[in-house]
Parts: sequence; structure tokens; C-alpha cells
Amino acid sequence: MHSYEVLQRPVITEKNTLLIEHNKYTFEVARSANKPQIKEAVEKAFKVKVVSVNVIHVPGKMRRAGRRRGMTSSWKKAVVTLEPGNKIELFEGV
Repeated sequence: MHSYEVLQRPVITEKNTLLIEHNKYTFEVARSANKPQIKEAVEKAFKVKVVSVNVIHVPGKMRRAGRRRGMTSSWKKAVVTLEPGNKIELFEGV
């Protein structure tokens, strides 16, 4: 898997913006990506030094639209901890 296919989008929520103060950034990643691939992709894309990567599998949820019921897709997110002094400009001002 190419390193630019690993990161799909940043996850911007209230809880994740509070984690930025502790040098932790959250991304939705490819379901087949592992921790070393995620670390390499973040370091290459944003030119920062990654200390650790935590991975969470988010299960799909049941949703309704009128009478119809369906499931949202399961996805994978990664919480990436950076070295002190490093930051990702993409998340600034959010």
C-alpha cells in the first residue's frame, strides 16, 4: 500500500481538538493499514516526527431513514502522538 493511500481524512471533533493540546492528532485511515504504515504516512505527508500510533476499529451503526433501516460502514481511526515541538498545520485554527 502506498503511503498516501493510508491517510483518508482528518477526524475533527470536540474531543479530538482537545487532544491537540497534548500533541495527539486523529485520522481516518485505510482498514488494511497497520501502525508502521500509518507512522510512515504521517511523517512523510506532514514532515513531523511520530512517537506512537494508537489504532481504533469503529464499528458501523444502525441508522434509519423513515421506515428503511441500514448500517453505516465500519472504519478505522488512528490517534498519532507527535514529538514535543512538532505540530500539524492542517489542524491549526479549528
